[in-house]
Amino acid sequence: MNKICIVGVGLIGGSFALGLKNSLNKSQQLHIVGFGRNEAHLQQAQELGVIDAYSLDIAKALSGAELVLIATPVNSFKGILEMIKPHINENTIVSDVGSTKGSVIAIVKEVFGEMPENFIPAHPIAGKEQSGVQAADGALFNNKRIILTPTDNANMQMIARIRELWEALGAKVEIMSDKTHDDLLAMTSHLPHMLAFSLMDYLISSDANALDYAAGGFKDFSRIASSDAVMWRDICLNNSEEIVRHIEGFTKSLDKLSRLIKDGKAQEIEQLFLNAKIARDDWLND
Repeated sequence: MNKICIVGVGLIGGSFALGLKNSLNKSQQLHIVGFGRNEAHLQQAQELGVIDAYSLDIAKALSGAELVLIATPVNSFKGILEMIKPHINENTIVSDVGSTKGSVIAIVKEVFGEMPENFIPAHPIAGKEQSGVQAADGALFNNKRIILTPTDNANMQMIARIRELWEALGAKVEIMSDKTHDDLLAMTSHLPHMLAFSLMDYLISSDANALDYAAGGFKDFSRIASSDAVMWRDICLNNSEEIVRHIEGFTKSLDKLSRLIKDGKAQEIEQLFLNAKIARDDWLND
C-alpha cells in the first residue's frame, strides 16, 4: 500500500501506524495520514513520528488512501462512516479496531444500506490501560491475536490484504463470526474490566481509606480499571446482552463461593482455588 488513513490516532491506531513503519524495509514507501477533530493531538502524533501527516479535512485525508482504519470508540462510528462515505469507493478497504463486532456491522449496514464487500471488521486483542498516542507502541500486536469477522459477501482479496498487514506487525490472525467474537470477548475481556471497575466503585463507596492498605495483589487485579472510560462505556452499550449475561453468570459463581465460605466447606473451597490455579498456570504456560 502507498497510503493509509487512520481515523483516531490514539493507542491502537498509533500502534498500528508505528508497527507498520517498523516492519517496512527502506525501499518501501508508505504514507500514513491521520484524521481527527483535535489538531493538537494530531500534531503530537506527527511530532512523535507516528504519522507522516494529518488533515482536519476528511476529503484531503482520504484522497488516494487504499485503506481507512477507524480507531475511535464504537459509538462514534455512525458519524465517521457518514463522513467518509462520499470520499471512498469500492476499491478502498475500510476496517476498524472496535471491541464489539455485531454492533459495528449493524452500524455499517445502517449507513450504507447493506454490508459493503470492502468493509473488513477487525479487533486486535491487545492494549494497555494507558490511552492516547503517547502510549503507542509499535510492538503492541506482536504475538497477539487479531480477530477478523468478515461477512459472507466480503471481498476475499481485501481480507487477505488486511491479514497481511496485521501479520506484518507480528500478530496471529484468526477469522470467526461476529457473534462468536462478541461472546468470547464478553467473557475474557469485557467481564474482567467490569469486575475491575466495579471493585474500585465498591471500595471508594464503602471506605475510601481502604485504598491506603491495598498492596501488590490489589494493584495487579485493579490495573485495568485505569482503562479509558469512554471506550468502555461504548463497549458496554454495544455488547450489552453478552456482557450482562456473563455478569449474571459470574454472580452465580461468586454466590457459590460465598455459600462455601459461609458453610465452612474447607475442602470444596480449596478444590475451587486449586482448579482455578491449575487452569491459569496452564494458560500462562501455553
